[in-house]
Amino acid sequence: MPTNILMPALSPTMEKGNLAKWLVKEGDAVKSGDVIAEIETDKATMEVEAVDEGTVGKIVVAEGTSDVPVNELIAVLLGEGEDASALKDAPKPQAKAAPEPAKSEPAKPESAKSEAPKGETPAPRPSEARRDEAPKPAPKTASAANGHDKSERVFASPLARRLAKEAGIDVSAIAGSGPHGRVVKADVEEAKASGGAKPSPAGKGAEAAPAAAAKAPPAAGASDEAIKKLFPAGSFEEIPHDGMRKTIARRLTEARQTVPQFYVTVDCDIDELLKLREQINASAPQKDGKPAWKVSVNDMVIKALGVALAQVPDANVSWTEGAMLRHKHADVGVAVALPGNGLITPIIRAVETKTLSAIAREMKDFAARAKERKLKPEEYQGGTTAVSNLGMFGVKDFTAVINPPHATILAVGGGEKRAVVKGDEIKIATVMSLTLSCDHRAVDGALGATLLSTVKTLIEKPMGMLV
Repeated sequence: MPTNILMPALSPTMEKGNLAKWLVKEGDAVKSGDVIAEIETDKATMEVEAVDEGTVGKIVVAEGTSDVPVNELIAVLLGEGEDASALKDAPKPQAKAAPEPAKSEPAKPESAKSEAPKGETPAPRPSEARRDEAPKPAPKTASAANGHDKSERVFASPLARRLAKEAGIDVSAIAGSGPHGRVVKADVEEAKASGGAKPSPAGKGAEAAPAAAAKAPPAAGASDEAIKKLFPAGSFEEIPHDGMRKTIARRLTEARQTVPQFYVTVDCDIDELLKLREQINASAPQKDGKPAWKVSVNDMVIKALGVALAQVPDANVSWTEGAMLRHKHADVGVAVALPGNGLITPIIRAVETKTLSAIAREMKDFAARAKERKLKPEEYQGGTTAVSNLGMFGVKDFTAVINPPHATILAVGGGEKRAVVKGDEIKIATVMSLTLSCDHRAVDGALGATLLSTVKTLIEKPMGMLV
């Protein structure tokens, strides 16, 4: 009996995935454990293995298909002795269907159209009025009599609308030469040839072009088209959002809207930390002429945050509506920028129990695989807090957005030489600014300040994080 191969759930929260690539083709023999396809989630590319042996009888979902729901049929595997005749009713390979265009409203009866003289804009259709009221005839104004009532829809052929959109021209600023002022293909081509919307003839709203040029900025939540109209045609290119960018936008928008956040900032003298780092790296054994590890300042900040959470366990929590979740270990997510666009936060588990060299090796491995999108879901999902470091870009300080269910995130600035007061003297020290973002539902102001103060102490007296 044929075996159905379904879109797998590669993480507990996965609902859809992109079928990036088939590594087999119809007629290929596979055995259990063979890699047959690559699936893209919003964060990583995962390999799919065959769970049984047989012959690939039919590929139902073509490679390159986006947003395939979990548990949807993607291929069929034939067992021993079975042939393709058993699949006569199987679905054919399909790519993701393009979104259906918005259905156009039914055309008005010709008798109704004939009542409007040429050059006059017809009254709004019944579908544009409130559904619980009978449509009322629109009163004619002076501008309407001239065929330029701005409250009414612009009449244009579908082809003219598409050509205007491709050319970046506002179809409402084009004077139509078709029946009842309808914009047609020739009008758009003439507007393109003249470098923009053609002037309206006298008596047909000659003020249209100036009015279009003086448009107000779109309100929050404005449509894509309204925003694009703010910029000159040809002055930008559209780069479609990938799954990762959509997820980042959705999650961080939710975080800003639903998580009450506050921020506390301290400056840390890191001269002692830099000396300890130098000693640790100098003690690394050589392997093939290279040191076995190279601890970074960021690795030491990760360690300090993990130890601080172990010392201030009330801050190592996650908020839920029913209860506070107090975590037994400090699992620290570390923001890693990806080539091109996007970021991911691999998780260093139980940081308080690990050595600095172990954290350095783990981060090096995570960063390399993250940039290839080869991390497993369990390696970047969860965590109890996070670190975001922009110091390498010369950033002095900043605030980071909490990624729920975390209750905190530590933003790390760059170390720089500053004049500081030590005792009664002004001295030069290397200073680094840290800003802790806190979810006020789970971490109150005094608790957040206590946690950050503990991190500061561990950074300024770094031997404390090694005991």
